[in-house]
Amino acid sequence: MPATAAPPGETFNFAAHLVEANRGRESRVAYVDDAGTLSYGQLADGIRRVAAALAALDVRREERVFLVMHDCTDWPVAFLGAMYAGVVPVAVNTLLTADDYAYMLKHSRAQAVIVSDALRAQLESALARGGHEVKHVVVSRPQSAPPAGWHAFDRWIAAAAPASAPAATGPDDVGFWLYSSGSTGRPKGTVHTHANPYWTAVANVRLLGLREDDVLFSAAKLFFAYGLGNALTFPLTIGATTILMAERPTPDAVFKRWLERKPTVFFGAPTGYAGMLAAPNAPDRSQLKLRLCSSAGEALPKEIGERFTERYGVAIVDGIGSTEMLHVFISNRPDDIRYGTSGRPVEGYEVELRGEDGRLVADGEVGDLYINGPTAALMYWGNREKSRDTFRGAWTRTGDKYIRDAEGYFTYCGRSDDMLKVSGQYVSPFEVEATLVQHPAVLEAAVIGVADENGLTRTKAFVVLKGGKEGDASTEAALKAFVKERLAPHKYPRAIEFIAELPKTATGKIQRFRLREREAARS
Repeated sequence: MPATAAPPGETFNFAAHLVEANRGRESRVAYVDDAGTLSYGQLADGIRRVAAALAALDVRREERVFLVMHDCTDWPVAFLGAMYAGVVPVAVNTLLTADDYAYMLKHSRAQAVIVSDALRAQLESALARGGHEVKHVVVSRPQSAPPAGWHAFDRWIAAAAPASAPAATGPDDVGFWLYSSGSTGRPKGTVHTHANPYWTAVANVRLLGLREDDVLFSAAKLFFAYGLGNALTFPLTIGATTILMAERPTPDAVFKRWLERKPTVFFGAPTGYAGMLAAPNAPDRSQLKLRLCSSAGEALPKEIGERFTERYGVAIVDGIGSTEMLHVFISNRPDDIRYGTSGRPVEGYEVELRGEDGRLVADGEVGDLYINGPTAALMYWGNREKSRDTFRGAWTRTGDKYIRDAEGYFTYCGRSDDMLKVSGQYVSPFEVEATLVQHPAVLEAAVIGVADENGLTRTKAFVVLKGGKEGDASTEAALKAFVKERLAPHKYPRAIEFIAELPKTATGKIQRFRLREREAARS
């Protein structure tokens, strides 16, 4: 942990910590969404009222509350209100199917659900599938009267007198769950403590140089570990203002907030930055107030970072984090940007690269990434096998492959499950993808391994072209030649398939396993 940070005391409730940290800021705007603003005073009052309202429903300490909500001012009130009560909020992806929600409700055994009105139909369908009985449902911003027995969020909390005191939780008590985004399979319920978000704020507020006068805007949603830090933990730690957006973060939607709300700090993902650079209606830098941008979720290709900085005069601070570690643990710095790398370890975290034999690898060699830090999750709920595989004593195995150079900078090679051995040598899908996107015709690319007629692994690229470009034989030949000129001969894609879009999680991570499944189905 950072040497200058005081650890939480024996009794520590993260929601109460944030309320106390913002005493004196009651009139300051904490959140802005499409419907209006929420002051710090209103936030603190709402948190206490949610805690009392949950108690009135007999939702008890350590029981789970399912949050399937679009980003709006009700989200932080609900999430932190549950934590204030010692109840465990389970924040879930808003783009999943009813089957997914039915699975998660059964898995988490949630006693109550807080749902956005726009997602009511999905929830009703999930509940109809059975498997677990939810006792209470609360609807955020209902456009019509909720079904009998359900509650409207505003009325529900207005009827409750604010809780007089928070639950006396400890720093290692369960604070909340996040479900992993499923880039490699079925989502896992990742269990975090009350202290974990505290430590992410200690590390990342300092690293990014965030200030009270900043206006923060995260394209990554609050249910995503990256977005939770960006739009809740960090701004509420320092008393900043945060913009929330319910709709999907398309380039047009992001540009609209940049122009109308004037954020000073923006948090995005590589796919989002690529889309914005390709958009025909991108705003001019003179219209914006951005002073800093951040990227995580997947590694940022060097070419995208350089083009964005050239266009807007703003650096993108790229780093790597995970749901299991809650936020970024290796990062570039605002004053030390090396595009094409993930930077160096964040203060408070130890990093090791290990070979298949478990021993440390030398600089310049590919290794499995292990992290030791204060924000590791406790476990995957109800999944002992996966928990043991990931959480190994003080160390967390991330499932990523990296190389460290002699100066201590880490470069992403790919997910361990995605790495390829071609001609006996490692090939990083990300390296090939990052090269392909440098071509002016390419918007996005994903690379997997496929078996040739002799059963040997060869690389295949799935490519999304920019608007108006044709995916024909000549384009394929041009892209192969483009990669051959820039990478070792065994790395260029032997086959290229042009597709309309890549399969991704809701947080923008490419699901290469879906492409492998597609190839397997064809064979």
